[in-house]
Amino acid sequence: MAATSTAVLNGLGSPFLSGGKKSQSLLGAPIGARVGAGAGPKRLNVVAAAAPKKSWLPGVRTGGNLVDPEWLDGSLPGDYGFDPLGLGKDPAFLKWYREAELIHGRWAMAAVVGIFVGQAYSGIPWFEAGADPGAIAPFSFGSLLGTQLLLMGWVESKRWVDFFNPESQSVEWATPWSRTAENFANATGEQGYPGGKFFDPLGLAGTIQDGVYIPDTEKLERLKLAEIKHARLAMVAMLIFYFEAGQGKTPLGALGL
Repeated sequence: MAATSTAVLNGLGSPFLSGGKKSQSLLGAPIGARVGAGAGPKRLNVVAAAAPKKSWLPGVRTGGNLVDPEWLDGSLPGDYGFDPLGLGKDPAFLKWYREAELIHGRWAMAAVVGIFVGQAYSGIPWFEAGADPGAIAPFSFGSLLGTQLLLMGWVESKRWVDFFNPESQSVEWATPWSRTAENFANATGEQGYPGGKFFDPLGLAGTIQDGVYIPDTEKLERLKLAEIKHARLAMVAMLIFYFEAGQGKTPLGALGL
């Protein structure tokens, strides 16, 4: 008789027969709790299931570390377990490679937009724009290289130091053009995503309350995933642009525009 009653209660506890969540929580409770349910407050414990780890080869269950590396746990935005060379086995190197991927991806996204817009506006191929006599500001290769080494070297050296010693560069003397170092402080607390009034002026990943930037974790995580996906596409696009340039072609020319 007890076994029959248990089976009946289990059947009634199914979503098909029990209906709403309130009924399910009532039927799922012990018998004693159901009898005295009206006398005291009801409490429902909910345990969230862990999200399955995503893979760059969906449907493939074998392959060991080639398909599912044990050193990648899916916590990084856009982590689909792709590391065939095992570059991220060391956690310190993994952190640095993610930083490098993010920075290169951001430059690639800016470059792709600049290549399309620049050629559409001037008609000059992007790989000839710097030396073309008709360019707005023609530069020689030596001038471009010197500017690159001077300006980018200074900025990259500061980023390098900040990577190993976070927040060390958000000081007055390191940003002489700014009256306050708060503009360059990391408002999110995450490496590579400074946020704040200076780096997120539109408030896409946070809000400004009483002059203080408050990051929105949910928005930030969504934007981090979208950014790394677009960054990877831009880097692949730049690789294609380089191959096209080697043949004297441009992206717009390849599209017939």
